[in-house]
Amino acid sequence: MSAPRPPVLPQPLPRKESTMYLLAANENPYPPLPSVAEALTEAAGRVNRYPDRSSAQLTDRLADRLGVPAGQLALGAGSVGVFQHLLQSFVREDGDEVLYAWPSFEAYPHLTDIARGVSVRVPLGPGAVHDLDAMAAAVGEHTRVVIVCNPNNPTGTTVPGADLERFLDRIPAGVLVVLDEAYREFVTDPLSADGASLLPGRPDLVVVRTFSKAYGLAGLRIGYAVAHEPVAARIRAAVVPYGVNSAAQAGAVASLDAEAELLARVEELVKERERTALALADLGLAPARSEANFLWLGLGDRAAEFGAACAEAGVAVRAFPGEGVRITIGTPEANDTALAVAAAFAPRS
Repeated sequence: MSAPRPPVLPQPLPRKESTMYLLAANENPYPPLPSVAEALTEAAGRVNRYPDRSSAQLTDRLADRLGVPAGQLALGAGSVGVFQHLLQSFVREDGDEVLYAWPSFEAYPHLTDIARGVSVRVPLGPGAVHDLDAMAAAVGEHTRVVIVCNPNNPTGTTVPGADLERFLDRIPAGVLVVLDEAYREFVTDPLSADGASLLPGRPDLVVVRTFSKAYGLAGLRIGYAVAHEPVAARIRAAVVPYGVNSAAQAGAVASLDAEAELLARVEELVKERERTALALADLGLAPARSEANFLWLGLGDRAAEFGAACAEAGVAVRAFPGEGVRITIGTPEANDTALAVAAAFAPRS
């Protein structure tokens, strides 16, 4: 039997000072749809007025979309803003702990510090997946909030729904569990947990989502929490007045109106994710199984070197020195540039 044919990859593109492919922040590479851009233009003509403080139109639309009462929603300036309000509401005393896996979303330790909480980090398990048993065991008398990032940022891995339900059953009453589902729309694994479906009967569960990623509104800062009404009310009580601006509200409503078109874009990004992941696997770099709009390479000590090589080729990725590299899925041209750099880091046989 003949030896397997090595993958054919493009050569690194010459770096241009005016060209930098942005694959570091998990942004959607596509601009707003025409209908969304039109709504934003109309909103721009009204910015001399304060926005609707209650975001009533968007809240009602989200409630219809999710099949929940409006009182179960709390909005904020991106999912980060929602998390800040949430932690300010539930981390109340010195020594209160916020528990999460690590590595995970880099904002968690910062937001915990702002709330004067104590971070408890539980290492990811094999396959860069949440170690739910270890996380449950780490819950103690000072634990106030447990965060499960699903899909996890930066690894893209997900928690099976059945495993998550068993985990939730082990968490003591009064400890809030927050599912960060910023990348939920990119999930294709039918076994992955869907937080919204788990809310009934679980008063200490919160689901946080965003319009930044799949909906491509990162620059507008708009996210939301779905929770039982008493929890949602506590989050809303900490919200900064007029914190969700009028353009963000208009863009989010228009995006919900254009959801079918936007999700078609998501489907294309998922296909591009799979293509890029397969090319990396053919190189022997074996990215973690991702259900988000990015891929994780556990390069360890070579992570910083890979990041620098990508920058030299004109592509920005997110390197975590000593751990790995997160590559956002962008346009095929951008992804091919990152693949060409990756070829130089392929294991030598």
